[in-house]
Amino acid sequence: MSDTATITDASLAFVRIAPSERLPPPISTSGPIAWLRDNLFSSVFNACLTGVIVLLAIWVIPPAVKFLLIDAVWDGASRADCLPTPARPEVGACWAFVFERIGFFTYGFYPVDQRWRIDVFFALLAFGVAWLLWLDAPRRTLAALYFFVVMPILSFILLVGLPAIGLPYVSTSEWGGILVTIVVASVGIVFALPLGILLALGRRSRMPAVRLFSVIYIEFVRGVPLITVLFMASVMLPLFVPDALQPDKLLRALVGVALFSAAYMAEVVRAGLQAIPKGQFEAAMAVGLSYSQSMRLIVLPQALKITVPNIVNLNIGLFKDTTLVFVVGIFDLLKAIEAARIDPNWATPVTSTTGYAFAAIFYFIFCYGMARYARFVEQRLAAGDRR
Repeated sequence: MSDTATITDASLAFVRIAPSERLPPPISTSGPIAWLRDNLFSSVFNACLTGVIVLLAIWVIPPAVKFLLIDAVWDGASRADCLPTPARPEVGACWAFVFERIGFFTYGFYPVDQRWRIDVFFALLAFGVAWLLWLDAPRRTLAALYFFVVMPILSFILLVGLPAIGLPYVSTSEWGGILVTIVVASVGIVFALPLGILLALGRRSRMPAVRLFSVIYIEFVRGVPLITVLFMASVMLPLFVPDALQPDKLLRALVGVALFSAAYMAEVVRAGLQAIPKGQFEAAMAVGLSYSQSMRLIVLPQALKITVPNIVNLNIGLFKDTTLVFVVGIFDLLKAIEAARIDPNWATPVTSTTGYAFAAIFYFIFCYGMARYARFVEQRLAAGDRR
């Protein structure tokens, strides 16, 4: 008996009572090394592609940083500050030129003493966009009412003017720069989706006249470039209204951009409608919903959810295509840079490059912001589907 107890006590001496400490996973299966191996060097082809991209980045990024930041001229009053000197043989971007002309790039020829109206317009627009895009915002129904009804009216009064309340009239020919770019892009994006939905539903309609009109409109507009549509809106639109009601150039461009983008949006929405199973339509009919109710409550929410990436992609393209309005005499941001860079007071070898770099940064910030928000919406919708 004593021998058995001795053996048992000796065995218990090698049994761990407390749990062992948690050890980190092997370096080869987690951490930066594992991520690099799985994503950048998972195969010979990926390793070669990674090497090419790294070499391309080394070739492009350092000179760009050197030109835009390190050798850049940040302060100055004229071209003399952006010219090479013996003490500074290499001169980078002339940001002093951009800072000195930032008012012109933003407001165009808008009267200086009235530019506060544009600032208020930008604030109203930013507030409306933030309220509407905040998915958890309170009173989002009121946000849509503000964005699509109240804000356009207030913006029109602010920008155009209303002498009765002390706001002098400002012709759209005096608008320019970022103001015109934002206005054209906003109008095109806001009107493209509802018009595109109507055209997409019309193309799928059982009524021959409606379907034929939608097909002809979509195919005709998609068959011509945006420049042609802008020329047609600028030249032909005045032919359909009396001389006393002739629209100005900016309004013609807004109509052309909205009609052009609506045709492309219609095909995007139609793709989403065709991706919806037929059973969804039949289920809506089975519970007694009308056509408009089934589309508004059942079909369109699912179709638009599917096509979120395509809708955002189209809006990004539309935002960049606003630069084409300068061909019909509209003074947008790119046209303002073109006009400012030929100023003899700022004529240097780097002035044009700096102006175009400023435009590229401006468009990149807005387009990247739209892309990131679309990604956020996709992830939120995907999380809802998983739940």
